[in-house]
Amino acid sequence: MLKKALFVVAVVAILGVIAQAGEIKQEGSWPYTPVYTPVEIPDLLIPVKMDIGYWIHIKDQSKISIKLTQDSIHTYSGCASVVVECNFKLKLIPEIGPPAGETAIGKFSASFNPAVIEPTGATTQLCATLTEANLKAYAGGTTNVVVAYIKVYVVPAP
Repeated sequence: MLKKALFVVAVVAILGVIAQAGEIKQEGSWPYTPVYTPVEIPDLLIPVKMDIGYWIHIKDQSKISIKLTQDSIHTYSGCASVVVECNFKLKLIPEIGPPAGETAIGKFSASFNPAVIEPTGATTQLCATLTEANLKAYAGGTTNVVVAYIKVYVVPAP
C-alpha cells in the first residue's frame, strides 16, 4: 500500500510539472490532512490595480494658530509651524482676510516658507503680517482677539 501511495504522489508531482501554467491536474484523491489541503495553481499571479489619487494632510490642524506681535507702531507679524504630509509635489497658497462680516483692521499678507513641499511631506512656516494697523475698534488690554483667518489652497507643483 505504501508503494502505491508513493507512486500516486510521484505521478501527481510529474503531472504538476507538465501541466500548463495557470492550471493544475489532480489525479486520484485530493490531499487531505484532516481537511482538504489547498493546492497552489502554479505560475498564476493575478495583478491587482488601482488609480492613486492625490492626498494631503495637515497634521494637528486644530492646534495651528498665529499670534501677531508688534514689530513697529503699525506693523505686526507672527508665524506657526505647519506639518504637511502628502503623496505628490505641491505648492501651498495662503489667503488671509478678516473674519466674515468684519472690516479689515489694516493690510494683511500671509506666506508659507517653503511654499513647495516634496512628496511624503515636510514642516513649513506659515507667517502672517498686518501693516497699517488701525486698532481703534478694540479696547486696550483685550487678549486673543481673532483679527483674521487664513484659508489654505494647494496645487500640484511642477
